[in-house]
Amino acid sequence: MPTKRCPHCITHPLEVTHYQGEEIDICRECGGLWFEKNEVNRMIAEINEGPIGDKYETHFGESLGISKLDCPDCNKNLERFHLLEDFHTEIDVCRHCDGSWIEKDQLESVENSPELKASLDKLNQKVSWKTYLFQFLTQMPVEYNLKPKQTPWVTRSLIALNAIIFALYFFNTTAFSTTLELFAMNPSKISQGEHLWSVITCVFLHGSVMHLIGNMYFLYIIGDNLEDVLGHKKFLMWYMVCGLAASFASFIVDPSSAIPSVGASGAIAGLFGMYLMWFRHASLTFMIIIYQKKLSAVWFFVIWLGINIFGMISAPDGVDYGAHIGGFIAGLIIGFALKSKIIEQNPVINLLNQPEAQLKR
Repeated sequence: MPTKRCPHCITHPLEVTHYQGEEIDICRECGGLWFEKNEVNRMIAEINEGPIGDKYETHFGESLGISKLDCPDCNKNLERFHLLEDFHTEIDVCRHCDGSWIEKDQLESVENSPELKASLDKLNQKVSWKTYLFQFLTQMPVEYNLKPKQTPWVTRSLIALNAIIFALYFFNTTAFSTTLELFAMNPSKISQGEHLWSVITCVFLHGSVMHLIGNMYFLYIIGDNLEDVLGHKKFLMWYMVCGLAASFASFIVDPSSAIPSVGASGAIAGLFGMYLMWFRHASLTFMIIIYQKKLSAVWFFVIWLGINIFGMISAPDGVDYGAHIGGFIAGLIIGFALKSKIIEQNPVINLLNQPEAQLKR
C-alpha cells in the first residue's frame, strides 16, 4: 500500500495512530488528522457516550467550494464545508471516499459538535409570538444564550431578598423615610465619615415598584449564566464588588450631593460588563415601540451605555448614571481579568469565543 501524504504539508507522510479508539492517520509535522469513512461519526459517538442519532455530516453548513487540498486516499480534490450551519470552522471532505481532513486546531470543534449544535440552536432560536407579546407589553429584552448547567440559587435568592426588603419599608411612609435616611447612600454624609455602611446597604434598596421590577428582571436575565460559570460563592462575591464599585463611582462624581442613591442598578451593570466579556455570541431582542430586533450582546450594551452617558451629561433626573457606569466598568475589568480562566473551564464558551465562530443573527 502506497504511503499516504499529508494534504496540507504534501511532502510529509501520514502516520497511522489511534485516537478515541479509532485508527486514524496523523501528520507529525502540522498535526492534521485524516479520518477514513465514518470514523469521525464513531469518534463523536464515543466521546458523547453513545449514538448521536443522524450523522454529523447532515449538520454541515454551506459548501465553500473545492479545497486546495487533495484526498490522501484517492488524490481527488477535497471539498470545503462549514462544520455546522451557524459555526464557521472549516472541515475538508472527500466526496468520493467519504474521508475527512481536520486541522489540528479544528479538532476540538469537531469533538464537541453535538453540544455545539445544541448551543447554536438556542443562540439562534427564532423569536416567537410569545416573546413579541411579552416585549410589546413590557418593552423588556428577551435573552438567547446557553442553558445553565446548575440551578442559579444565588440569583434567585438575591431577587427574593431585594423583594422582601422592599416590601418591609416601601408601603409605610415612616419606614420608607427612616430606611432612606439610615441605609441609602448619601455622598455628603460619606464625605463627613457618616453612614459608611450605606455604600453596600444601598444596593438592596429601591425607590419604586418599577425600579425594583426592572432591576430584578435584568438580574434574572443574565445572572443565571454568570452564576453558572463562576459558581455560587464567586458570583455573589463579584456581585457585591460591582455594587461597591458603583457606590464609590457615584460618590466620586459628586461628593457633595445630598441626594440619596439606592438600587441594584450599579451591581447589575457590573454583571452586564462580565456578560459582555464572556457571552459575546448571546443575543437579546430589543423592542422599539412595535418593531422587534434581535441584537448581539455587544450592540445591546452599546445602546444601554449610550443612554446612561447621555443621561449623565444632559441633566440630572434622579437616575444615578455615575453608579451605572462605574459598575459597568468594574464588570468589564473583572470580566477581562477572569476571561482566560472562564474560557479554559468551559469548552463550549471557549469554542464560541473563537474568531471563526461567526454566528447568524
